[in-house]
Amino acid sequence: MSSNKFRIAVRKFDAFESAIDKIWQLFCKKTGCTLELEAIPLDLHPLYDTILKEEGLKNGTWDVSLINTDWIAEANATNSVEDLTSYIVKDAPQDFPNGWSRSLLYKQEFDGKTVGLPFHDGPECLIYRKDLFESVEEGVAFYAKYGKPLEIPKTWNDLMQVAEFFNRPEQDLYGTTFAAFPDGHNTVFDFCLQLWTRNGELFDENKNIKLNSEAAVEGMEFYRKALKNTDAIHPESRDFDSVKSGLAFANGNLAMMVNWFGFASMCEFLEDSKVKGKVDIANVPAGPTGEGTSLNAYWMYVIGTGSNHKELAYEFIKFAVNEANDKLLTLEGAIGCRKSTWHDADVNREVTYYHKLEELHKKTRSLPRKSNWSEIADVIDQLVLEVINTSEDIQTILDKAQQEVNRIENI
Repeated sequence: MSSNKFRIAVRKFDAFESAIDKIWQLFCKKTGCTLELEAIPLDLHPLYDTILKEEGLKNGTWDVSLINTDWIAEANATNSVEDLTSYIVKDAPQDFPNGWSRSLLYKQEFDGKTVGLPFHDGPECLIYRKDLFESVEEGVAFYAKYGKPLEIPKTWNDLMQVAEFFNRPEQDLYGTTFAAFPDGHNTVFDFCLQLWTRNGELFDENKNIKLNSEAAVEGMEFYRKALKNTDAIHPESRDFDSVKSGLAFANGNLAMMVNWFGFASMCEFLEDSKVKGKVDIANVPAGPTGEGTSLNAYWMYVIGTGSNHKELAYEFIKFAVNEANDKLLTLEGAIGCRKSTWHDADVNREVTYYHKLEELHKKTRSLPRKSNWSEIADVIDQLVLEVINTSEDIQTILDKAQQEVNRIENI
């Protein structure tokens, strides 16, 4: 690759792109770096393909990449990402590690080494239009229809009932959505949330992946029914990933959604947001006997083992995660990872619920850290698609998926 360029593979998202561009300019001003930044925004699958499948981190195509927690074990196992331990020992990032919640550091630790620094966070939560829920008129109408007060949904069944109430296609307002786009991520997250919020587990007693449990059947039965409920969900839900869902919410087209915290925050920063000041968050709804459990996944900076600019790359990512730049990232519309940002007065003036991040992190679960997780995720993706696109018996679908996972695990 050209030695006068510094190449970063970026998850395609306006806030990520603008923040990295601004941070690079600040970095060059501070250090005198004369390299040209080439930050390429990519959707999830092309990003995964170029950094791991095509070995772009190993062969020098990319100096730095954003990578999510789903892929970090594979990146480490394939020697694609640089061990940052010696760099950190010599010159640690500001207030490392105490400046971050432990929940944002452990995923990138392997056998005593650290291979990434936190970039963007925000567990899943229930995001809702507080102006609708606080409306006296809406409260009276809901009570007249259902004989109970209008409240923030605490269960999945409550979510769908309230979604039906707010579903008003003639006003271009829909009750809720599920990000059902088949990208190996959104449907997988939904599967796990449905499982965990019903007291289910992703592993059996022998630490093997288990997809065909009773809780999974119950969760997928709900999911199938919900995705077919045209009186409650956005008609484009099957084409929505988390970003498109977030944009629909910011456009005023949704009353509620379970999505990443960042898409609540985005509503306060997006220039053409129609719901600025009208948003709040709550815990993810639960099954009949479960509890609202959030899903913790996050993005981090990694350095490619094939980079010709490793020292500079570390200096850049160390600079990028300092307190000032974590706040800058947040004010661009992404989610900073530092505790200082979560409680920052300016940030909480812009996003009044930002401080709730710390509490959300206390109720999070994470996807397993497995080097073959992308293969397993593809199986889960496919089973969820069969659930929502066919009328096949759900237990049969799950049993078939279980057989495929067993095959992958026994290779």
